Amino acid sequence: MSSPLIVPIVEGHGEWEALPLLLRRILAESGTGSFPSVNSPIRIKAGSFLRDQDYFARYITLAAAKAAQGGGTVLILLDCEDDCPAELGPRLLAMARAVRNDVTYVVTLAHREFETWFLAAAESLRGCCGLPADLEAPANPEAIRGAKEWLGDRMPETYDPITHQVKFVARFSLQQAGRNPSFARLVSKLSAL
Repeated sequence: MSSPLIVPIVEGHGEWEALPLLLRRILAESGTGSFPSVNSPIRIKAGSFLRDQDYFARYITLAAAKAAQGGGTVLILLDCEDDCPAELGPRLLAMARAVRNDVTYVVTLAHREFETWFLAAAESLRGCCGLPADLEAPANPEAIRGAKEWLGDRMPETYDPITHQVKFVARFSLQQAGRNPSFARLVSKLSAL
């Protein structure tokens, strides 16, 4: 089976480093035998990406050109914050296809924040970066506004996405994170590639 090429678009500095590792982990654990070639993520400003049509088109065109060279997929990963993922996701997909429809797109939205996925898998992060040995996942991680703060309140130092995201991605349980619907959708979409 050929290796899929994934060209990610992300908004955060932390995701820029952590997402390629996460994609490789998900596909390695999926049992598909497929190990993706992940392009360096294209980092965007979420506000401009969502509200400025020219800005959006510029970055979609760049990502699609890279994906087209290797028969790949553009993966758009954003925090959906307070937006409804069931509305924002399809809208972004339609907008991307309107810019360039000759490549495959996957839009996945971390409901609230990327870090919400860590909350769902909190038990697997016990002891990592000073998190308590008895750390428990909150009952409904997606209901928490401020997952970064939730983590930081339980760490001896302030949570910093640039410093901590890749460490947490390397360690957290994908199965536990799968209790979070937005993470489960990401895994499902990647497995379908």
